[in-house]
Amino acid sequence: MTLLDLTPRVVAADRLAPLPVVIVGAGPIGLVAAAHLADRGAEFVVLEVGDSIAASVRSWGHTRLFSPWRHLVDPVSRRLLEATGWRMPEPDGAPTGAQLVADYLEPLSRLEAIATRVRTGVEVIGVAREGMDRTRTRARAQTPFVVRVRVGGDVEELSARAVIDASGTYRSPNPLSSNGLGLLGFDEIADAVTHALPDVLGRDRATFAGRRTTVVGAGHSAANTLLALADLARDEPGTEVTWLIRNAQAARVTASPDDELADRAKLGSRVDRAIAAGRIAVVDGFEVVRARRAGDEVELVGRRDAEQVTHATDVVVNATGFRPDLGILREVRLELDDIVEAPRRLAPLIDPNVHSCGTVEPHGFRELTHPEQGFFIVGMKSYGRAPTFLLATGFEQVRSVAAWLEGDVASASQVELVLPATGVCSTDAAGGCC
Repeated sequence: MTLLDLTPRVVAADRLAPLPVVIVGAGPIGLVAAAHLADRGAEFVVLEVGDSIAASVRSWGHTRLFSPWRHLVDPVSRRLLEATGWRMPEPDGAPTGAQLVADYLEPLSRLEAIATRVRTGVEVIGVAREGMDRTRTRARAQTPFVVRVRVGGDVEELSARAVIDASGTYRSPNPLSSNGLGLLGFDEIADAVTHALPDVLGRDRATFAGRRTTVVGAGHSAANTLLALADLARDEPGTEVTWLIRNAQAARVTASPDDELADRAKLGSRVDRAIAAGRIAVVDGFEVVRARRAGDEVELVGRRDAEQVTHATDVVVNATGFRPDLGILREVRLELDDIVEAPRRLAPLIDPNVHSCGTVEPHGFRELTHPEQGFFIVGMKSYGRAPTFLLATGFEQVRSVAAWLEGDVASASQVELVLPATGVCSTDAAGGCC
């Protein structure tokens, strides 16, 4: 069976009714969206670029989440799972990414109503309306979406009555340069740059052992990696750790005694102790401009105190945060905030200058609506460049969207969300505070 077999093309008064909802991404939010649609008896297809569900989560599976299980399991998916004998993990325990996959997402993806509708190894490369670019308006809302995909070496198109983009942002990190553009000279050093949250003490140990590593970025992803590198340096002679930030001081989430996410509250103080003990060197006020090779070394060239300076290292960890990949949505009519690139109605609710993860108001389909009827960006990608996302927020988003797609406007409009009390997130917490 091919993807085209799942999306019949019909000529009828209602061209949309027989078509499935296409969900882009089989991570936590995409799978929960699938659970809600399955619970309502809707047809859907989940497309995942990775070779397995939750591919991005698996890549940082060694990292422990700040949120405990009670904030990580959606109520509808829990009900569907418990009907099969599944048992909820200890509510107050905080799992690693790998545990989240093994104990929740894998069982969820294996539910009969979901498993037959998930396709892995499928890359979405474009979304549009059938026979229409973004400039055409007549009968647009009644015209099926076309989702163009790459499967192996083949390119196919499938039709959909609606599209839920839950693809996240992990695969589209911010560049290392301080101006937001691609780093000049990056190609020269690409083989010495790792993604955020490498498995320093496990899978990737050989990359860092006995070498100088520079972590660029001031958020929680950076802090987690710095602590792992500091632990590695105790056991591996010659391992050196540097934290390079563009601000005058290390901007992190301020530990708060009222923060219900206890592990997150402790993170800043743990890094402070490692710095005070000399296990982590800090280079602050450094604006990265370009990179270059110098023999076996990597040099980051930048400005510091209005002067050009050079920082030499062996390995660079890019922990500068993430941004949404909007390239596949070029032919979709979007309404995004000019600053954080979130849906315009949602942006004021998640502004990191004002809100922490726990002070975001409940929101659903209305705040996620774009001029393109039937198209929604949900999950981490809906937050654009804001770092204040919690999985519980995404679960409520897709519950509301699924209800709206199935015509249950009353349920879609009744958005409720109980979030943990949190400290205020720094606007420079690029790695995501939650």
